[in-house]
Amino acid sequence: MMVRVRYFAALREALGAGETVELPAGSTAAALRDVLLARGGRHAEVLARGRAVRCAVDQLLSDETAVLRDDAEVAFFPPVTGG
Repeated sequence: MMVRVRYFAALREALGAGETVELPAGSTAAALRDVLLARGGRHAEVLARGRAVRCAVDQLLSDETAVLRDDAEVAFFPPVTGG
């Protein structure tokens, strides 16, 4: 299946606006993050497991256990603080 990945804030500055990634059917957001981490380089740096990164699936804030569907949109972004 194909999923659309979008990056926001500092992740967007490091990785660009987004990309399309092919995954096995039934993959989770965590599996997607693992695929991106395996690319190494900037992906591994900004999406590292020790870094605070949030995700949304089809514009709904989700945790990484969310199961993805074909053509899902997954957004990764840093935690947002308000003031």
